Amino acid sequence: MAQRLAVIAAGGTGGHLFPAQALAEVLKARGWRIVLATDERVAGLSDSFPAEEQVGLPAATLSLGNPIRAIPRLWTIMRGVMKGRAALKRLNPDIVVGFGGYPSLPALIAAISQGRTTVIHEQNAVMGRANRLIASRVTAIGCAFPTLQKAPPSVKARAVVMGNPVRPEIRALYDQPYSAPAPGGEICLLVTGGSQGARLLSELVPAAVAKLPEALRDRLFVMQQARAENMEAARKTYIDAGVKAEVAPFFRDMASRLAKAHMVIGRGGAGTVCEFAVAGKPAILVPLQIALDDDQGQNALLLAEAGGAVVAREHELTLASMTKALELLLGDPDKLAKMAAASHSVGKPDAAERLADLVERTAGAQALLK
Repeated sequence: MAQRLAVIAAGGTGGHLFPAQALAEVLKARGWRIVLATDERVAGLSDSFPAEEQVGLPAATLSLGNPIRAIPRLWTIMRGVMKGRAALKRLNPDIVVGFGGYPSLPALIAAISQGRTTVIHEQNAVMGRANRLIASRVTAIGCAFPTLQKAPPSVKARAVVMGNPVRPEIRALYDQPYSAPAPGGEICLLVTGGSQGARLLSELVPAAVAKLPEALRDRLFVMQQARAENMEAARKTYIDAGVKAEVAPFFRDMASRLAKAHMVIGRGGAGTVCEFAVAGKPAILVPLQIALDDDQGQNALLLAEAGGAVVAREHELTLASMTKALELLLGDPDKLAKMAAASHSVGKPDAAERLADLVERTAGAQALLK
């Protein structure tokens, strides 16, 4: 029996690509062949993607409110669709799986136009605009959050909730019990960035930590992702405050750092929220204010409503409020443990397997109909 082939359409940012990679790894382990359809922005992020081939498709963000910009962008998308149609005709995949974002559109539109079996996965609590354009035409839909705002009722009714696929090393953290800081012992704080950078967190968190009581600062070890232009200032602030800290633009060993952390601070990206939940970590979440449709704010509600996170909106966030939140949480190990348990309760460590099941069920059912 010939190996089945899945074309996975994803790109743009790690938020779209990492869940796609998690699915690809599960499908490959189940005997599938994998081809990645993406755009040029994925360079540097896809080196470890388990695909036998990468198909580059021109893509662009639609700007329908501005006709002058819309015309060339539509033309770029159409070029991507035509190239995608040719690639799919050559590859003849059993299924095409999309992960949202405009880089996924050319491959999905090409597949739909050829009557191929398609699945999309929505990572956010608010359905993204690219997925909304095609959701009514795809064969099956998976989603990360129980809420699927902005989706038409007919789409929401057939969406299967499964969580966000996470990398295997993050998945492994689900089985590690949370250990609250010991009396007088070290307290590890992890501060992550996000695809939009973290200028606010790069500046605010070190300043807030510096204002904590000396007894708390003496116990802290901060691991912080910071924008390159903010790194030296952040390091100096920590040194002047007598706080042990490691500041870098990117941590490649995120899983091991997440395992050490007693508390985390981050944005409200879908991947961030779901990884914090799988790892079972108490969190302060600061959703990106300019995010389209407030998707980060809605994502953050998953942990906040469970009791696993405090949500700090940018327009309400001050140095004083961040300092107060840090002091209240870091100084209360029982509170941290309760938040960790709440966070863990909404984690879905097997999301990649659930999505792979949906892909296989959908491909199998459609094959029987042909």
